[in-house]
Amino acid sequence: DARVAYCAHKVSYAEVERQITTAIARFDPEQAEKLRRQAADGRKLDIHTEAMSLEGTIEVSGTLDAQDALDLDAAINRLAADRKAAGSTESLDVRRAQAAGDLARGQDTLPFDGAKGGFETGLRPSSTTEKSIKITRVIDLHVHEAGVFGDPNATVGRSGRKPVLVETIREWCGAPDTVINLKPVRDLADHVHVAGYEHPDRLIEQDDLVDHHCVFPWCTRPAERCDHDHVTPYNKGGPTCSCNSAPLCRGHHRLKTHGRWSYDVLDRGTYLWHSPHAHTYRRDHTGTEPVLRQRP
Repeated sequence: DARVAYCAHKVSYAEVERQITTAIARFDPEQAEKLRRQAADGRKLDIHTEAMSLEGTIEVSGTLDAQDALDLDAAINRLAADRKAAGSTESLDVRRAQAAGDLARGQDTLPFDGAKGGFETGLRPSSTTEKSIKITRVIDLHVHEAGVFGDPNATVGRSGRKPVLVETIREWCGAPDTVINLKPVRDLADHVHVAGYEHPDRLIEQDDLVDHHCVFPWCTRPAERCDHDHVTPYNKGGPTCSCNSAPLCRGHHRLKTHGRWSYDVLDRGTYLWHSPHAHTYRRDHTGTEPVLRQRP
């Protein structure tokens, strides 16, 4: 239609979408309700803990209800403004990020008295019980002596994570109410063996530090969120020990148990998988590689 073509270029895509949504709500309420539910099902909040940066930062992304998002934005803006009033010289983006952490710990800024020309610095609990939320973090540190005694830019390895700076660790340890519990160094070459079926904590920890991920071909689920499998089943004589244990995510654990997949340990952290269709895959810390069958 010439009349539509005449004005179409003047209407934005967002306006067209809004008009369509309005029309659906007016003339097809059942479809409108279905679309609303689909949009609600898309709500999520992802904290990408598996991708920590060298500086100790983690990306956060998500989709919230509009009112929840607006309330969260307002609370973060208020706490960021309070930090500036208390003397912070950080940028707005940094103060907003810090404010999100304050909210996560159930803390609020101390009152700022602009009329009296003074303010108090610090944080206070926002709950009526006046108690902060206690957060426990377990960090596996592998520190080179250069990081302890010399180079402040030396990195500290974390099991299953990207490296972080020694200076970042110092900041974490310097936070108020921090409690540090030191554990002995875990020898990954040590052979752990127990008589029972259940994997002990020291064997689970050793598996997680050696393999980092589910050991099924191409799987990337972190080992700490996996089951711990007997490579040779326990009921077929397989021992519960370092040379017969590996992390498998729940789905691939079931596939190995019920789906006719099997695997062998070539070396600690290196596995040879056999599929039901006679395909073979080599899996180690570098990834997965198909093993070509040789023709007779």
